[in-house]
Amino acid sequence: MSSPPLSKLHIRAEIDMVAVRRSLRVAASELGFGITDVTRIVTAASELSRNIFRYAGSGTMKWRALDEGGRTGIEITFEDKGPGIVDVEQAMQSGYSTGGSLGMGLPGAQRLMDDFDIRSSIGKGTTIVIKKWVRR
Repeated sequence: MSSPPLSKLHIRAEIDMVAVRRSLRVAASELGFGITDVTRIVTAASELSRNIFRYAGSGTMKWRALDEGGRTGIEITFEDKGPGIVDVEQAMQSGYSTGGSLGMGLPGAQRLMDDFDIRSSIGKGTTIVIKKWVRR
């Protein structure tokens, strides 16, 4: 095994998104995820870290290994103190975008993961927790 991955990263610049992807690729591989699920985890994390940078300016990504009832997984939390999401339900619809993109970020990340929880307060920020379980 290589050196342990970082469990918390600050997202303040584009280069930080590279660090998020790299650390989660290592962590997910070491937890026993196959290449397809590693790619799903890294892709979802890339979308969510990009949203933090683009819409909030800065935030954090934290991850932890899960061991529940003999299942192994990863939980990743993205948190910012940005403007918040006005209409979470609308933001979770495929094709909806406030930034001129294809609108696949949040719903795409949700589809890639096993669990997806989003909480947002106007003027206080957004927290998204995603989970993926190793398939045996």
